[in-house]
Amino acid sequence: MKLGYKSAWFLLLAIVAVVATMVAVPVWLIQPFAPQTPRSVEISYFLRSWSPIATVILAIAALATAVVIWRGSRRWFGKAALVFPLLIVGVFTWFAFQNHFEWMFNPLGEARFARVTEADFLADKDMVLAVNVNGDAVAFPVRLMAYHHIAQDVVGGTPITATY
Repeated sequence: MKLGYKSAWFLLLAIVAVVATMVAVPVWLIQPFAPQTPRSVEISYFLRSWSPIATVILAIAALATAVVIWRGSRRWFGKAALVFPLLIVGVFTWFAFQNHFEWMFNPLGEARFARVTEADFLADKDMVLAVNVNGDAVAFPVRLMAYHHIAQDVVGGTPITATY
């Protein structure tokens, strides 16, 4: 089956839309300070797991489709227009291999803590993640952990990673 010029453009734009969707949906669903449902986490995990291999396959298909368009194009601007969709596919394919959740949820590496009597930023009703190791206790406010999701500290002489 021979792919026509217009059909090739339609296929290329469809590939761009699928690649962009596979990478953008997890970013949209898993946002700092936004509620997530179990279904949105499931969808994000699925897309995040498959997007690296799927985007590479689709990028190869986009290149093959671009060759068909290149050969069928009679004017220079038809060929030049291929740069934009291929660039978009390339950027999203690269992005599929990045851990953008680390960018969104910046781990708190050097936490500084206040004594209970000095913690005026905490209300009695605020929830905390409490850790007690060898008689040394710390509390990580959930309100602050909602952004960072990870705090690293040493409690009771033991390095810990607290996560929420």
